Formats: sequence, structure tokens, C-alpha cells
Amino acid sequence: MSIQGKNYIGFSLSSQNDQTFQSYVPALNIYLPEKFHKATMDEVSRAMELAAKAFDEYALIPATQRAGFLMAITEEIMALGDTLLQRAHQETGLPLARLQGERARTINQLTQFAELIREGSWVEASIDTAIPDRTPIPKSDLRKMFVPIGPVIVFGSSNFPFAYSVAGVDTGPALAAGNPVIVKAHAAHPGVSDLTAQAIVKAAQRTGMPDGVFSMLYDDGFEVGAALVKHPESKAVGFTGSYKGGMALYRLGQEREEPIPVYAEMGSVNPIVILPDYLKNHAVQLARTLAGSVTLGAGQFCTNPGLVFVTETENLDIFEENYKSEISNVPSATMLTSGIQNNFYKLRDELFAQENVTELAVSESGSDEQNQSQATIARVSGQDFIANPKLHEEVFGPFSVLVVCKNTDELLEAVSHLKGQLTASLMADAPEAAKYPALLQKLSQISGRFIMNGVPTGVEVCPSMHHGGPFPAASIPFYTSVGRHSILRFVRPQTFQDWPDVLLPVALKNDNPLGLFRLINNKTTTSAI
Repeated sequence: MSIQGKNYIGFSLSSQNDQTFQSYVPALNIYLPEKFHKATMDEVSRAMELAAKAFDEYALIPATQRAGFLMAITEEIMALGDTLLQRAHQETGLPLARLQGERARTINQLTQFAELIREGSWVEASIDTAIPDRTPIPKSDLRKMFVPIGPVIVFGSSNFPFAYSVAGVDTGPALAAGNPVIVKAHAAHPGVSDLTAQAIVKAAQRTGMPDGVFSMLYDDGFEVGAALVKHPESKAVGFTGSYKGGMALYRLGQEREEPIPVYAEMGSVNPIVILPDYLKNHAVQLARTLAGSVTLGAGQFCTNPGLVFVTETENLDIFEENYKSEISNVPSATMLTSGIQNNFYKLRDELFAQENVTELAVSESGSDEQNQSQATIARVSGQDFIANPKLHEEVFGPFSVLVVCKNTDELLEAVSHLKGQLTASLMADAPEAAKYPALLQKLSQISGRFIMNGVPTGVEVCPSMHHGGPFPAASIPFYTSVGRHSILRFVRPQTFQDWPDVLLPVALKNDNPLGLFRLINNKTTTSAI
């Protein structure tokens, strides 16, 4: 497949705008020759109109056919083979092995949603049958389930060109639920986005989906994204990125005549707390483990551990020396874009300019040239951390702050100053952890995922994973962007009162043809009524 460089509006291509941009290769500091056309406002309107029209048909397509569409997408993505991987490697600088794993994760995500909607219990069908002779007033027949909401706007993410982009964690569940999707492609990997969009369009045509069920528009600025969010046909937004970007979209969603939910994942410092006895007994191993997590993927993960809390205790010096040694030997890695790299060094330098912040370790390889990372660990006391909110902020990249507290009381106070996080980790054996219930409670309150003796990098795609967290880690903390429950972002509950069985959705019919788990008159059942 060749790179088109044009906007995908339903099943057709459009390129009315003469304004273009090009793919950047961060490892070589060059641009690729293809030109990508920024979408016009007319193209935004056309994509939204098609999506609104497609919704009327797509929402009624049986789940088994929508599942077939999702599986066709996986087939078309895999059919791209090394072409897709090589393009992603060029545009992101990420290693091919990492990209192979991410592609597999993307295929797994789509497959899980296909299986979910085939099985069907996710609609949470609930049936309360009528009691016409009840006194003093009769009881109506009431049946409730989740239904799709309409066109969903998806913003591609820079650090995951597959799993959080065109066919990723927002597009998959939105399509599975019965909603058309309009993607605003990320300008950091437009070629990857183009190839993936071609795969989705081909899959939609193969499986007979309505024109407009999927569109993708380009822009290397903010105008197109803002127009999509503000368009009256938009019903929800999925976004992964910075706090500034997420909150800008969230405000746009709330300022509309009809406010819509903006599910923005906005980053996190993912604190790790190491209790004294555990540090004393595992100093060398902890240093190695933490260094690996901080620098994984050049630190360009939303789950990068940006803060590590310890106390002045036995073997702290051994831990620090080994931590310093591990970080010093980390090889440099290409960062995703020149903008991300520049911001990394800018924020790192600003943090080092703060009072009483010292350098613990800087990798010997790597520099601010040619988009290379330089792993860095800062050190600060617990009291200085508590007094300076600047130290609580995320530095996106291979960077972390070691916060050394005098004792566990000061450690608890320091943690209490943190805002909402995607994750929090506790390094402790069970008996030691049980001594600090207030600390455990505080870490639990601020985190979406609470980890015991593990690092936050690595997000398993499964039903029990919650990838989100209290604000400001996420704009709406009640939902996950990973796992089967992420579909709940793109549905709403609807009750059908006194409807004849022949007109009811399949999940609410009396004969239960799909064998769904349903709540019938307060009893869970899979059998027919």
C-alpha cells in the first residue's frame, strides 16, 4: 500500500487544502517526501455529516456483523506486514521489536472487543416484567440496556502509533459499541496513520459497513481538532496526551450548547514508595528495577515513574550508588519528536533550577543533539518537596526525582501533597505494609491502579485493568481507556417501557436468542423467560 497523504472522509479521499506538512524522522533529523494535506472546515463538516448519517444505520447492525468488521480490521492491519512497522520505526524512532509488540497489542484489543460484543452481556440487559394487576397501581414492563451514542472523535497519541492511535484504545470500543469514528491523526506519525486508515476503510468496505462509519483528518495544529469537538454531531471524545491539551478539549466539550464527555488521559508522575525494611533488604535489586522502568522507551510512557519516595534508612547509600550506576550506563535513545525532546530538556533544566534540587545521576551517553534522550535522576529532601509544588509535576521523558524523607511521617506528608495519578506503587513486604494503613489509604485514594512490589510501566489489556485515575490523571476518573470496560465511555443506558417483544432489541427479547446473562426480575439468568 502506498501513502496517500490525503484526508479520509468516509470511503473517499479529499485534499481541498493546499496547506501541507511532512513526516519527520527523529533519528535522522530529516523529513520524508510525502505531503499530508491539512483538512479544511468543509471537510470537517462533510466527515461529521457522513458520520451522523452512518450512525442511523450502523447502530442497528447486529453485533456479530460489527465483530466481523473489527476482525477484518485486524486482518488488514496484519496484511500491511513490515511496511507498517518500518514506517512507524521511521516516524517515531521506536525499535522494531517494541513496535511488533505494540501491533500485537492493538490486534489483541480489537479481537477482545469483537469477542465481547459477540458474547453480548456487556449491554447489561435488565428486565422487569409487568404486573398489570398490582395494587394500588399496575406495574409497567421495563427493560434497560446500553445503547450507542453517536459519532466519536478520537485523537491519535504521539507515543503509541498503533495502540493509542487510529485503530487503538478509543477507536476499537467506539466502533464495537455501534458508533462511527472520526480520527484526528497525530502529526508525529502521519504515514502510519494513513496506512492504518487504509486498512480500516478496506475492512469497512469488505464487511458492508455504511459510508461514514470511519473518517480520518489531518492537521499539524489545533484548528481541526477543535472544530471536530465543537461540531454539533459529535457525541464524545477520546484523547491521550498532555494536561494542557486534554483540558483545552475538555473545556471545548463543556462549552458547547450540548456538552459532551471528553475522556482525556493527561499524564501522571506515578509515585513509587519504598518502605524502610524493604529498601534495606532489596537495595541493589530496587536500583536496577527502577532504572529500567524510568528509562524504558526513553521514558515516553504515561506510566513512567517520575517520583520515588524513600526514607533515611539503612542501605539508602547502597541503593543510591547502585541507582546512580544503573542510570549512568543507560544508552541514549531517540525521542519521538524534536518538540518532545526540547520540552524534556527544558522541563528538566527548570526543575534543576529549583532550590535544593541536586543531580543524583545522568547517563554518560546521550545529549540534547539529534533528538537523543539523556536519562536523569534528581534528588531532593522530603521537606523541600513538600514546600515546592513545581517538583510534583511530570517531566515527560527518562527523568525521575528521588525524594528522601527523614521518616515515614514525613513520607506520608509528602505523598499527601500529590494529586490524582494513573498509578501508585508500594515496595514493601506485607507485614511492613500493614504497619502504615494511613499511607496505604492515601496512595489508594490518588491512584487508578495500585501496585504492590512492581513498577507501573506495562499495561495489561484485560477486563480487570483500570487505566485512568483521579483528576488530573484523567478528566473523568470513573472510566478506563484499556480493557473491555472502556466501551462504557461510548454508550448510554436506555429503558424501553411496555414495548411489544417483536420491536425490542435482541438483548431485551423474551426468548433470549443469544443466551445472554440478564437480570430478570432481580434474578440473573441465561435461560428464556
